[in-house]
Amino acid sequence: MARFVPEVSRTFNEFLLLPNRTTADCSPERVDLATGLVRHRPGEPSAIRLSIPYTSAIMQAVSSPELAIALARAGGLSFLHHNQPIEEQAAAVRQVKNFKAGFVVSDTNVAPTDTLRTLRAVMERTGHSTAAVTEDGTAGGRFVGLVTSRDFHPERHNLDSPVRERMIPVESLAVATADVTLSGANTRLWEERLDCLPVLDGQGRLRHLVFRSDYSAHKRFPKEVIDAEKRLLCGAGVNTHDYVERIPALIDAGADILCFDSSDGYNDWQGDALVWAKKHYPDTPIGGGNVVDGEAFTFLAEAGADFVKVGIGGGSICITRDQKGIGRGQASAVIDVAEARDAYREQTGFHVPICSDGGLLHDYHITIALALGADFVMMGRYFARFDQAPGRKIRMGDGYYKEYWGEGSSRARNWQRYDQGEDSLVFEEGVDGFVPYAGDLTHALDLTTAKIRATMASCGAADLPTFREVARLTQVSQQSYEENFASVMLRDATDNS
Repeated sequence: MARFVPEVSRTFNEFLLLPNRTTADCSPERVDLATGLVRHRPGEPSAIRLSIPYTSAIMQAVSSPELAIALARAGGLSFLHHNQPIEEQAAAVRQVKNFKAGFVVSDTNVAPTDTLRTLRAVMERTGHSTAAVTEDGTAGGRFVGLVTSRDFHPERHNLDSPVRERMIPVESLAVATADVTLSGANTRLWEERLDCLPVLDGQGRLRHLVFRSDYSAHKRFPKEVIDAEKRLLCGAGVNTHDYVERIPALIDAGADILCFDSSDGYNDWQGDALVWAKKHYPDTPIGGGNVVDGEAFTFLAEAGADFVKVGIGGGSICITRDQKGIGRGQASAVIDVAEARDAYREQTGFHVPICSDGGLLHDYHITIALALGADFVMMGRYFARFDQAPGRKIRMGDGYYKEYWGEGSSRARNWQRYDQGEDSLVFEEGVDGFVPYAGDLTHALDLTTAKIRATMASCGAADLPTFREVARLTQVSQQSYEENFASVMLRDATDNS
């Protein structure tokens, strides 16, 4: 007969934290949420560290380049999805890596013969108000000028006129040569009162643009995660089908970290793929998953995984449990895998971080996941709500919603993630729906982070390693859960009586 695991499958909703003594030096503003992302020896820093313990899910509806940029600036990390051609995923990685290197590869480009109507369309598509004008309209063409939204007005100027009539020609612009340093470029921006400094090579071709706004943005985002060249960090998902071609292309594009993305990572295909990746690209961290028990964690860690994702069927858009009867309550999965991680650390001298992926219905569930042993979390629905996510914003009834669909849905048809025995999606393991629109990412993320810091302070922990060590949890009965929902008629915010 089948082996029976006696422990009840539990969710984050079944736990509450008990407060510990909060010392005078453990206030919320002093709580440090930095966490190591990849395999390292205890006491030594992880090669990649996040300022906040959040990553965005490897999903079409979530991790766009725009969201990856916003999250990295806030201190987290995105993994760009692999359910697209290799060249498109690599281009998305480059878009993130080029966003704020100080030296930016222009993504808003026109030719001098293009019309102002074309220029306006390009600016609307990219959201940028400054366009580089090159002879061939490409980011690396011979530079002939700049044109901004201040140089023309759609109601004042003929939109069928060529760009060259409104652009500022290169002869009238301050430019820099390719050997300029970022410090030197920033000095010129301020001393010469420039908004933008084009950087050209010896043949007059455009290499980069340096913006004053990027200098200011760096000061506004002190927690941003960057590489040695001050470029934003960016992750990418890969699968076990075309990894031999996909991995080198993503590394060449600048991906800082990769992750094998599978609904069930406890299999020989992922084990073999991890061994291959670590043999050929030992300097590029790569994660594995997903798993729900310690045995599967150890399998992937021994194959070379630099972190392991935990969770099967707990996502809000996932129906794997309904379709296949496979999965585990997310809290139980994290507890089991965390115990295996700690045992692996004692045996090998390496800490392999674990990522709780799914099952996070409320902000406080993130804190519960971290207390139970997760080094960081991965979220889909949470990030799908924001402006930076790819889904369309739609008005429904009295409010706005964003499209959100699972990788196992007919819309995504990500058969590489869900092994169903054929090179296609035979049946759905995800659904297609909507989530309430939540505006820009930054404010909501700050609010979530403030809640976690306040909770950790109440538990007497000023950093995540201490929190995992001192946190005390209690299980919640149905009666104690309902105790929190006494009926109260809420005041209407518009009622001034």
